[in-house]
Amino acid sequence: MREAGYYDESITNGVVVMVEPYSQHKQTQQVVYRILDANLDRAREGLRIIEEWCRFGLNSAELAGECKHLRQEVASWHTAELRAARDTPGDRGTDLSHPQEEQRSSIKSLLQANFCRVEEALRVLEEYSKLHNPDMGKAFKQMRYQVYTLETNLMGDQRHHLLWRSRLYLVTSPSETLLSTVEASLKGGLTLVQYRDKNTDDFLRLELATKLRQLCHSYGALFIVNDRVDLALAVDADGVHLGQQDMSIAIARQLLGPQRLIGRSTTNLEEMQQAITEGADYIGVGPVYETPTKAGKAPAGLEYVTYAAQNSSIPWFAIGGIDANNINDVIDAGAERIAVVRSLMQAEQPTLVTQYLLSQLNRIKPEN
Repeated sequence: MREAGYYDESITNGVVVMVEPYSQHKQTQQVVYRILDANLDRAREGLRIIEEWCRFGLNSAELAGECKHLRQEVASWHTAELRAARDTPGDRGTDLSHPQEEQRSSIKSLLQANFCRVEEALRVLEEYSKLHNPDMGKAFKQMRYQVYTLETNLMGDQRHHLLWRSRLYLVTSPSETLLSTVEASLKGGLTLVQYRDKNTDDFLRLELATKLRQLCHSYGALFIVNDRVDLALAVDADGVHLGQQDMSIAIARQLLGPQRLIGRSTTNLEEMQQAITEGADYIGVGPVYETPTKAGKAPAGLEYVTYAAQNSSIPWFAIGGIDANNINDVIDAGAERIAVVRSLMQAEQPTLVTQYLLSQLNRIKPEN
């Protein structure tokens, strides 16, 4: 039995006649064509998956248009000559799979997987195109850099989009039931969690932060680390929250890059305006009421909440002593988002408390 695709054939009087074996060059060319064809398909498919989220998930015509433009540019190189080399039945790789490909834990993991898929395909196209058409190789090199930029912008936008939608922010405190309490709150609809622990040793902090990040991302929630930029980077957190005595926002931005979130605690209008000017992505406004979390610090009161409602151009969360009994007073003062510690960390039923707090906040007309 001859090996398919390695002989030229001619038809004489209805009979297939073997003419001569393919030259080595012809064999190599057909293999290259098959590689190009497969990776052109792979790149277009991955871009389409990303494009759909930009269009329907983020409602971003700009990002969706960028994906569509890239997808059409890839398609312009997908010639009939390359398609003709396709041999799906003979492709030994169609049955290969990996357990991680069978499921996605969140939108973030889905997008990340498809960006990797596109970038790998573009790299293959860039290299193998050099054997086929050098101009094609140059084009795919530029497209690969465009996709890197798109990934940075989109993943950053994904975080900012979820930040704007988040109404309730859980700031954790040390607890033997830390993981179960956070998960119960996530089940109630929580979408933003900050890991805050001032005294635990770094080894345990790293372990807990890693588990919390995995837990938050499995529920599609943002995970922020308090104070520690190094820890945030180590566990691939979505951002960091800085107090007034922590490093500057500018230095944190240099370390974290443009795609991660930076929050800043503020207690008065001067601190609020400074945080906005320095480029914070969100701010904490408080403490609204006295709280043991900020022992010895005078409450900023509801007046500061009202000022933030009228003057803050970025998302802000009222924080400090807020619970189910006073949340509506805070809302009446102008708050659309709140952050809590004890209300959830000490709750007997965190899921139900989360649902109640969100039910009060969700009655407010969304600002974005």
